[in-house]
Amino acid sequence: MFLNTKYRTDKEELMDDFSMEGEVLRDALDKIAKINQLLGGNKLTLLGVKKLLQNNCKTTEITIVDIGCGNGDMLRALAKYSLKNNLNFKLIGVDANHFTINHAINLSSDFPNISFLCEDIFEGHFKELKYDIILCTLTLHHFKEQDIEKIMSIFYANANLGVVINDLQRSGIAYRLFQLLCVVFQLNEMSREDGLISILRGFKKQDLIQFSKKLNFNNYTIQWKWAFRYQWIISKI
Repeated sequence: MFLNTKYRTDKEELMDDFSMEGEVLRDALDKIAKINQLLGGNKLTLLGVKKLLQNNCKTTEITIVDIGCGNGDMLRALAKYSLKNNLNFKLIGVDANHFTINHAINLSSDFPNISFLCEDIFEGHFKELKYDIILCTLTLHHFKEQDIEKIMSIFYANANLGVVINDLQRSGIAYRLFQLLCVVFQLNEMSREDGLISILRGFKKQDLIQFSKKLNFNNYTIQWKWAFRYQWIISKI
């Protein structure tokens, strides 16, 4: 059956309900993190961080914020990287779901440089938060165009070094391959449905170029990476 991916879908994911909790959500968060590891998603975000830190002094404390942090897997990967390379990272995970944040806290108890903030980024004090680098790994697609413009302008204004976006390519091939992954990884119904919607809410390269132009980002790169991802790095240095 033909699948039209010309435009982003407005269909919402079950995970967009910030009041959701329970074992189904926990399983989905952990499976998403595992798949992201296996498909190189964490590595892609880490490469973006490395690029922004190329000329930075190792002794300087670097504050990195991860938006839509899920179970905190990306932050733990960064903590391990900082320890291995003698870097001083202060890591903050942000998510609007209390259950998700509590799960991330439990999984990250061995990492003293990781903290978490449960907050809707469109409310509260988030827009006053300052950082060196802000990350969005498989999170930006959850937002509609007008909201993406709003939050990206906040990200850019409050970051000292830059922004790293790692998100899905909107692609019929990616959609069909994910259907196969659902069988291989025995994903629960919520993970299956949300994953397919996520791909249809993902991006074409031209979408990201248009955002960059509209928001006057002058120093940025957009690269396609396996597995059907875009790495969008906006640098302020």
